[in-house]
Amino acid sequence: MIEKGFSQPTDRVKRLKKQIIEARPYVESERAVLATDAYKATEGLPPILRRARVVEKLFNELPVTIREDELIVGAITKNPRSTEICPEFSFDWVEKEFETMATRLADPFEIPAQTANELREAFKYWPGRTTSDLASSYMSQKTKDCIANGVFTVGNYFYGGVGHVCVDYGKILNVGFRGIIAEAIKHIEMLDLMDPSYIKKQQFYNAVIISYKAAIDFAHRYAAKAAELAKAESNPTRKAELEQIARNCTKVPEYPASNFWEACQTMWFVQCMLQIESSGHSISPGRFDQYMYPFLKADTSISREFAQELIDCIWIKLNDVNKTRDEVSAQAFAGYAVFQNLCVGGQTPDGRDATNDVSYMCMEATAHCRLPAPSFSIRVWQGTPDEFLHRAAEVVRLGLGVPAVYNDEVIIPSLQNRGVSLADARDYGIVGCVEPQAIHKTEGWHDAAFFNVAKVLEITLNNGKVGDTQLGPVTGDAKSWTSIDDFYDAFNKQMAFFVKHLAEADNCVDLAHAERAPLPFLSPMVEDCMGRGKSVAEGGAIYNFTGPQAFGVADTGDSVYAMKKFVFDDKKMTMAELKEALDANFGLALGGKPNTAGGELTEGQIQEAVRKVLASNKSVDVATLKDEVYRTLATQTVPAGSSKYEGVRRLLDSAEAFGNDNDDVDLIARHCAQVYCKEVEKYTNPRGGQFQAGIYPVSANVLFGKDVGALPDGRPAKAPLADGVSPRQGKDRLGPTAAANSVAKLDHFIASNGTLYNQKFLPSALAGDIGLRNFASLVRSYFDQKGMHVQFNVIDRKTLLAAQADPEAHRDLVVRVAGYSAQFVVLAKEVQDDIISRTEQSFG
Repeated sequence: MIEKGFSQPTDRVKRLKKQIIEARPYVESERAVLATDAYKATEGLPPILRRARVVEKLFNELPVTIREDELIVGAITKNPRSTEICPEFSFDWVEKEFETMATRLADPFEIPAQTANELREAFKYWPGRTTSDLASSYMSQKTKDCIANGVFTVGNYFYGGVGHVCVDYGKILNVGFRGIIAEAIKHIEMLDLMDPSYIKKQQFYNAVIISYKAAIDFAHRYAAKAAELAKAESNPTRKAELEQIARNCTKVPEYPASNFWEACQTMWFVQCMLQIESSGHSISPGRFDQYMYPFLKADTSISREFAQELIDCIWIKLNDVNKTRDEVSAQAFAGYAVFQNLCVGGQTPDGRDATNDVSYMCMEATAHCRLPAPSFSIRVWQGTPDEFLHRAAEVVRLGLGVPAVYNDEVIIPSLQNRGVSLADARDYGIVGCVEPQAIHKTEGWHDAAFFNVAKVLEITLNNGKVGDTQLGPVTGDAKSWTSIDDFYDAFNKQMAFFVKHLAEADNCVDLAHAERAPLPFLSPMVEDCMGRGKSVAEGGAIYNFTGPQAFGVADTGDSVYAMKKFVFDDKKMTMAELKEALDANFGLALGGKPNTAGGELTEGQIQEAVRKVLASNKSVDVATLKDEVYRTLATQTVPAGSSKYEGVRRLLDSAEAFGNDNDDVDLIARHCAQVYCKEVEKYTNPRGGQFQAGIYPVSANVLFGKDVGALPDGRPAKAPLADGVSPRQGKDRLGPTAAANSVAKLDHFIASNGTLYNQKFLPSALAGDIGLRNFASLVRSYFDQKGMHVQFNVIDRKTLLAAQADPEAHRDLVVRVAGYSAQFVVLAKEVQDDIISRTEQSFG
């Protein structure tokens, strides 16, 4: 028997989870006030030393909070699952939302009146001094116009800290913060006074020393708090726990960890302090099983049960981290997403299987906690044990949307193609949504922008215009095109133009962070910042990239195929007729949905369509029958009273679509994605690294679909776009294998910043040992064809609709949104609807 099931979490873990589930997120003011005071007191200092003094003040003065039942301590906020504000990056959007953030569509936060007053006072210092102010001053007006018209956005790092990094947790576990300080002192002693970079390097090392001394104080403050609570505690069991917590925090992370509990506490302190320094989301724990396993193996005094409880407690703590964004960005990152990606399995740097006991304990922790964080991932390669993949399938069928599954056989060579060594590529981790990086050696700037490929398609169809504005270059009236090659010529020129401005925008933000917000605490945990004597923001990492991601690939591929087939090949319509229908949004109101033929299809209509298909085909397989019946129904006579454009829309909608293992359309989608990826990789960043493309949307496919008009695939204006590299909603009609075959035809190697593929299965599809075997076979088959990533929602439509109707009864329902999971009931309704609309697959 393959399936093993999962044990029950301890009562402590259940209580800690309850705190998270029931928490009301608040905005708190302490960090903003303390950071502002530190900046006021340090005007005139070099940026790196100024940031060190900010970090010092934060670590020394932020409130110390130990929550009831905790075994692992360290909190960013007083209230659970709440957030601080970082005004050094941006602030004005917060002030504008003081009255509305609690009631907005996506990710609401409470802002008490006193907090708002304290923030308002702190914000008075910041106009003209933020990284966003500096970045905006560097941007050309044309680049700002591209952003304003929905072609791309760089809001992630424009408004907040950078993040998207995996630091060297193992280094801190083994040398402690004292080891970092000693390393900085040694580098200072070795500096060459004749070297013109001597002054800046010395400033960097001094900033490191200041930051790490304060970090030690931060841990000691928790030791003192735990000791204080222990003295007042009447329960002898809890008193002993608090006394041990005090001893742990007195020792680590100042010094190396010597047992598993100390290792867990060290790991969490690092994670917590990184968030305090920059509030960058997607600060990812990386290969947790690799750096934690040696401490579990060496700890002969700890029981397996207590070690599991400690890992469970880390899972809970990861859900305590939260972040607020401006109202528009909150819709793109719906679900309080923080993207702390934790990865297990895969290979060692020398190419052996890396699976160990902690790999499996992480799966158990995910089953115990059943919360959105961490963004749990597994790595799979040819040497992955079947037991590991089957165990992962058991976690998948819990319906949490994790683990996401990554293919070593694609990711390792794709990283090598970007200049990463073989050993470092084998040691990759996942950060953020789906972004691979050589861990603790990379400043990847993953998720540096959202780029709307479908918007570029729309602009191409309108000769470079958005409305009456000539935003892109003049590339010819679509009505004059005589072949699909004319379209490609225009599309390539528009893509080149907009990617150029994307690169400009990203580099402006990059420069601003280097000048105003270097990171003296994070940088020593990324190689080779200490060797080079500079922060990650200034190019201290071994590998430097900028990774903007695209979405709308399937929409573009399907649209180009429909144009090619119906306009240029079959000549069912002219480009003029197509353009007229698109400009009229197929006769629909903006945001309106197409009507079905005569309303809901009846059983009789379906049976008649089946009869006609069978009558015209002597021999037909079930998959072809299903597809042909759909096509017949889609092209039947338009009912009386419909718009004159409804027939055009239905014809376009009847075309073959990406997701059904059809080369004619799949290879067009591949080409359209390559146009973007090849254009992106032409550019370099201020840190001396290369741009690399990714294809994944977070939940921006819903938000930025509102910026795109009607498309030649039959999609009405403002409707959601396809997510990631997935087929359009409901268009993958021939089952999971055919859909995966289509996705595998994309060039995942060139999209080295990551690709995202969602599949949604009915729970019955993964039931029993047969379901687990089918799941493992699907993953291995898809990966054999060089797919990069796949993730699954295992849930039925009925459950999701019930959660919409009764949110309070479904507060613990977790689903996969894009490259992250979230509580379903906290998502905006339009994001919920997008998840519900995804095709439900089965192995039947």
